[in-house]
Amino acid sequence: MPNPLLSDWKTPFGLPPFNVISDDDFRPALDAALAEARTNISAIVENDAPPSFENTIEALELADETLGRVLSVFFNLSGTDANPKREALQREFSPMISEYSSEIARNSTLFRRIETLWNDRGSLDLTPEQERVLMLTHRSFVRAGAELEGEESDRLSEVKSRLATLGTEFTQNIVAEERAWVMELGEEDLVDLPDFLLEAARAAGEEKEKSGPVITLSRSLIVPFLQFSPRRELRERAWLAWTSRCANGGKTDNRARVAETLALRSERANLLGYPDFATFKLETEMAKSPEAAKSLLMQVWVPAVEGALEDAARLEAMLQEDGISGPLQPWDWRYYSEKRRVAEHDLDEGTLKPYLQLDRMIEAAFACANRLFGIEAHRLADVALNHPDARAWDIRRNGEHLAVFIGDYFARGSKRSGAWCSALRSQRKLGGDVRPIVVNVCNFAKPPEGRPALLSYDDARTLFHEFGHALHQMLSDVTYETISGTSVARDFVELPSQLFEHWLEVPEILSEFATHAETGEPMPHDMLDRLLAAGTYDMGFQTVEYVASALVDLDFHQGEPATDPMQRQAEILDSLGMPPAISMRHATPHFAHVFAGDGYSSGYYSYMWSEVMDADAFDAFQETSGPFDADVAAKLEEFILSAGGSQDAADLYLAFRGKMPGPEALLRGRGLAA
Repeated sequence: MPNPLLSDWKTPFGLPPFNVISDDDFRPALDAALAEARTNISAIVENDAPPSFENTIEALELADETLGRVLSVFFNLSGTDANPKREALQREFSPMISEYSSEIARNSTLFRRIETLWNDRGSLDLTPEQERVLMLTHRSFVRAGAELEGEESDRLSEVKSRLATLGTEFTQNIVAEERAWVMELGEEDLVDLPDFLLEAARAAGEEKEKSGPVITLSRSLIVPFLQFSPRRELRERAWLAWTSRCANGGKTDNRARVAETLALRSERANLLGYPDFATFKLETEMAKSPEAAKSLLMQVWVPAVEGALEDAARLEAMLQEDGISGPLQPWDWRYYSEKRRVAEHDLDEGTLKPYLQLDRMIEAAFACANRLFGIEAHRLADVALNHPDARAWDIRRNGEHLAVFIGDYFARGSKRSGAWCSALRSQRKLGGDVRPIVVNVCNFAKPPEGRPALLSYDDARTLFHEFGHALHQMLSDVTYETISGTSVARDFVELPSQLFEHWLEVPEILSEFATHAETGEPMPHDMLDRLLAAGTYDMGFQTVEYVASALVDLDFHQGEPATDPMQRQAEILDSLGMPPAISMRHATPHFAHVFAGDGYSSGYYSYMWSEVMDADAFDAFQETSGPFDADVAAKLEEFILSAGGSQDAADLYLAFRGKMPGPEALLRGRGLAA
């Protein structure tokens, strides 16, 4: 039987045939795809014709098409439905892929062809898009070490291979610890827990094959437990387990891996002529330097800490009113903050949550996209997907197919934590009109059979956030995959996602789609008003936990690498005046954004950097006819969503808005403005 990963996919829209792919198919498929890619690279190198954009850059764009197809399926499955076989393959594949990438970067003949084109670029009569792709290709080769020789080149390859292995191990350790930890709840532990949390805990108990309800380390389960459980000792136990992931000794402890990763990243930067990894990494981002990123973060940090300390004093008073002496602890914050929210805003998440049904929030995201960009979502039935929980839609505009969108929304033990957007296939025009297949992955608590899935407001925001990324992929309209969709500067990529969150806050959207799971009635107007009025509630806490993580990330990658990252983390937080009752959003041993790969390393600040733009971008709508202004939406699509990385990020934003933003709109939106 032919390997299904290497066969033509005669499936609807060319979806991967997940139903016939087995784990045994991946290794031979990867071997074949790597061999094909190497053959294609050799053909470029051995071409006797003088280098041209077509025979070098475009050929390079298409050289590893099969490899990309195989890996997109594999990493989708290993991230959403891991098993021991897939985890072993991931450990095996990481150095193989790194070796292939290093081979290309070290191919001096290939680089000479690219260098020739780069030096002759003024006479090549290239389109603006081609000029951009040539620049990015040349830059990526230089930054990958193409100009290094001998021992330095060899050492860089070794460093990158080891980093790939460390990133894989780091991720797998998080999944393993999250999969293993459960806290079983007795009847006495269920007192005062809202119905939605009880249902989610019972569903989690069934998934873990326990006799009763359990709390796991899924954010959609543990956060509401910390909010609602009056059992302080259980909150402490849950919080300590959540925040100490991969710092408990044994095989899954990531602390030594973090230290090694920091040392190797520093060495990599030094080999390429940079003083540290942060300087190397941010050179190609909008921020350009760690100093610029840190400057923005500190402008937000100072008012956020002031607000958080004021809130902490009020919460500590509530703690003491309950007869508990001593200071407010991190496992107390969410519990007393929820009580305060009810008292000040008459807003109880247990009452709010039935109005935020998953299916209705998906409808809301689609409705906003329809009003803004004219796209329609049509549910696809009877298509094989990565997991039975996943669902798919045919995304169309004016009757024409634009993309396939896949949503995989529920937490499970085999799925890595967090939420993300990826593409099983990216949009491009080179080699034919290739339409994207885009995947949103979340970790919402799965309800019992026959019950609707209910979201927190934060969950609903996450859904809109990831769909914003999906729109960036689905509306992409470029020729080359190198600049397609979300292939943009890291501190620009969060603009579409964070901007789309704003439409969740549009009253008419909530009025239409926030309907009660039992009665079908829309959210009462007074509740809606209270929800929107509480939009900046607890923002000091949220901002501090995020900015602390971003500042630690930047500091880790500047100067000499820390030999004891946990000590360095503590020193950084102490120097910042971190409020003692707040922890980092992501502690170092499970900070996957930063240590699962290079993606957000020295780049976690990107969310805040993009938020400056998203606040300003939404103002562009508010300054006109409102959140669905057709002209502003058209400009947003033209200059941001469809453009991908076809121009420098700053140029794209200027074309959309006419000016670069300052932090004022961000601070105002977070309720932190003076």
